Amino acid sequence: MKYILACCLLGFCLNVSMTLAQEKFTISGVVSDQNNNETLIGVNILFPELNTGTVTNEYGFYSITIPKGNYKIIVSYLGYTNISKTINLSTNLKQDFQLEETLENLDEVVITKNIEEINISKPQMSVNVLSANTIKQIPVVLGEADVIKAITLLPGVSNAGENSSGFNVRGGAADQNLILLDEATIYNSSHLFGLFSVFNPDAIKDLKLYKGGIPARYGGRVSSVLDIYQKEGNSNEFHANGGIGLVASRLLAEGPIKKNTGSFLFGGRSSYAHLFLPLFNSDNVAYFYDLNTKLSYKINSKNNMYLSGYFGRDVFSIADSFENTYGNSVINLRWNHLFSNKLFSNLSLIYSDYYYGLKLNFVEFNWNSGIQNFNVKYDFKDYLNDKFKLYYGLNSIYYKFNPGKIEPSSETSGINPYKLTDKFAFENDLYVDIEHQLSDKIQLSYGLRLSSFLRLGQSELNTYSNNQAVNFNEELQIYEKAEPTGVETFKKSHVIKSFYNLEPRFSIAYQVSDHSSIKASYNRLSQYSHLLSNTSSPTPLDVWTPSGKYIKPQLLDQIAIGYYKNFDKNSYSLEIESFFKTIQNRIDYIDGADLIANDAIEQVILNGKARAYGLELLLRKNQGRFNGWLAYTLSKSEQQTKGRTPSELGINNGNWYNTPYDKTHDISVTGQYTFNDKWELNSNFIFQTGQPTSFPVSQYEYNGVTIANFNSRNASRLPSYHRLDLSMKYTPKPNKNHGYQSYWVFSIYNAYNRKNASSITFRQNRNTRNNEAIRLSIFGIIPSFSYNFKF
Repeated sequence: MKYILACCLLGFCLNVSMTLAQEKFTISGVVSDQNNNETLIGVNILFPELNTGTVTNEYGFYSITIPKGNYKIIVSYLGYTNISKTINLSTNLKQDFQLEETLENLDEVVITKNIEEINISKPQMSVNVLSANTIKQIPVVLGEADVIKAITLLPGVSNAGENSSGFNVRGGAADQNLILLDEATIYNSSHLFGLFSVFNPDAIKDLKLYKGGIPARYGGRVSSVLDIYQKEGNSNEFHANGGIGLVASRLLAEGPIKKNTGSFLFGGRSSYAHLFLPLFNSDNVAYFYDLNTKLSYKINSKNNMYLSGYFGRDVFSIADSFENTYGNSVINLRWNHLFSNKLFSNLSLIYSDYYYGLKLNFVEFNWNSGIQNFNVKYDFKDYLNDKFKLYYGLNSIYYKFNPGKIEPSSETSGINPYKLTDKFAFENDLYVDIEHQLSDKIQLSYGLRLSSFLRLGQSELNTYSNNQAVNFNEELQIYEKAEPTGVETFKKSHVIKSFYNLEPRFSIAYQVSDHSSIKASYNRLSQYSHLLSNTSSPTPLDVWTPSGKYIKPQLLDQIAIGYYKNFDKNSYSLEIESFFKTIQNRIDYIDGADLIANDAIEQVILNGKARAYGLELLLRKNQGRFNGWLAYTLSKSEQQTKGRTPSELGINNGNWYNTPYDKTHDISVTGQYTFNDKWELNSNFIFQTGQPTSFPVSQYEYNGVTIANFNSRNASRLPSYHRLDLSMKYTPKPNKNHGYQSYWVFSIYNAYNRKNASSITFRQNRNTRNNEAIRLSIFGIIPSFSYNFKF
């Protein structure tokens, strides 16, 4: 490590001395779409003579400092016509570019838009990018394009099964993923308990999934970062697009507030299948709706303002007895400021809220819970020269956790109002990230994040003997809740418990040739908020809780190494990565843990550890009439909770056991074939090892009662999961580039009607008195269609 730091310091000194010895100037600007002025993320700015270049950031800005002279500059972005021109760099130059979409059908399925050789040399690894076009082309259930379903086709990403919410990355839990929409945290990514995701693909501009090598500017979760940016809106002219499907429809409108200066974007989706339920004598209701909005305004060449928001709700009810409402609300006000042609800044004020409400009419009471946070973040990007870039910033988040509140729904209700104790916390982060080209073949990315978490005062906090909220009953050999010895009361300004962690990040890329490289990375991350859930897939009823006196923050260490190669003129690309990660203080639950309306959750929690390791392969075909990718993951995900003393058993006798999201083999094949301008076939095939579970292996009778004896935790598995999805896209007038345009999508989900097991339960047959296993399957074959339009 000392050698690496010495090399980095030496390289920095050499860069400084060369800069002083040779006159250099900076070229900077913004790259946008010619048709709508939408800024473009990840555009390549290349200087072939110097064998160097850069890419645009999240707001389309680029900056690079190179020696004085005449150079050819190439601006390259997939789906757009390249710009090639010669510049005379004799002074600092501001140069904006507007790219024109190509007339050819280039919206093929590709994972990443940056496929030029320059990205082979970049140290960033374990990152996948999906475009909105890619997401829309992937066949999904009921014909509705879905972001979460799309990323589960990538290596290292899976979910807990059909109709399950959330996703799992490299053997991690769903709550270990940081999900950002325009920098605001999304706490629940699913509609209708996992049937749809909360992201409207029409409103999405860019999506990146970080599975490892996570930059220091991200923190707060230990598994992955899903970073999504919404479109800014068309500042040239008004446009609208949408779609009508079997169960849901959507509409998005965008246009100028002031031409070439300001724009708006409004989008909405809603399902309506519940409107037809009365035709089948059903009083049940299940629907969702969401709204996306964004306002953008260019004050001058150095200042831009953005106001973006999202609001979504799900409603599920059973007749007149039960109603469940839940959803996310976020709003973000951002200010981009250019201090100089090298220093870019972004200041964000963010509010995020997740709400869960429950009405139980048959017992006449209402329940609500949720989590709110207020976030201030200030980020700086300093493009010092073409070999050294500096990113730094700070982030402060104030949390309010509402574990639950019960209120009577009528005056005749026998329920007394009851409020679980609110919890408060304050998280602060400072970070610095450096991108450093050490030589023509070696590039580094290294950084450090200092995170702190202050658990603030609350009205009531239990105390326990020896600070142990869980007791071990040696006679019965089971864990039990400890009886509180007293209650402490704190002011909200009081700090009950504080945590501080240094989180180093490091990545290196060695360019073997112009078309191949080897990369390695290490990162440490901390997670201070925990999702309390003892199911394999998160549900809306799960409650977030902060670290504190009895719950420690999760700490991850991950290393990864990979080989990357582009071949046949970038028509094909290959990525192979291997990873190993460990997690300290992973929450586990004692047997029989009750998480609902529990005001002393520490009484059912034990701290354990987890580990995951595996091999990922991604083979892509990027060009031609047929294209797509093959993703394969071989991995293992385990958890262990030992006894705290030699006399305690721990969980599963202190032995390692499979996590619910352990999938030994995970294969997905995604392809697209273009027959002609009108017809296009899309397909994907998925195979996964069955989900771990616990099955009874024997039984015995006690006082006439049959009692099942289960094997060790998660030692059994459901049957393997596999299915084939197909869709056909038909464009009636493919050469129509203006006015009203439309296309149809006909899809078949689970084409060969595989009855995949969502769960298996056991019971005694009433007639034969023999034991039998009952398989529950959610979906069989589902045909659907949708009509999509824009004007």
